[in-house]
Amino acid sequence: MRHKHGYRKLGRTSSHRKALLKNLSIALIEHGKIETGIFKAKELQSYIEKLVSISRNADFNTHRLVFAELQHKKATKKLIEEIAPKFTSRNGGYTRIQRSRIRRGDASTMAIIEFVE
Repeated sequence: MRHKHGYRKLGRTSSHRKALLKNLSIALIEHGKIETGIFKAKELQSYIEKLVSISRNADFNTHRLVFAELQHKKATKKLIEEIAPKFTSRNGGYTRIQRSRIRRGDASTMAIIEFVE
């Protein structure tokens, strides 16, 4: 049972789950919006919103913290210099999830996750 459990396991080991969220985050930062499964999108939302909250305070240590999570220089730079400054006056709610379609192969619910303008 998952009573009050903090996160979804997504059917993966902890290292695989961490890599998945990292790669989804990099894709979201680079493209602005991505389509993925609904449960992956919901997990990604909490992961990326924490990174954006950290990135709003742009200094050297912020770069180090975000790079430690993402391990991707271009995505780190884009998040801190382009995306996070848009949200300085906003307290959370940086992303939006919209259900998009039912995937044909396995009838899984797909969702589009994007940054709020």
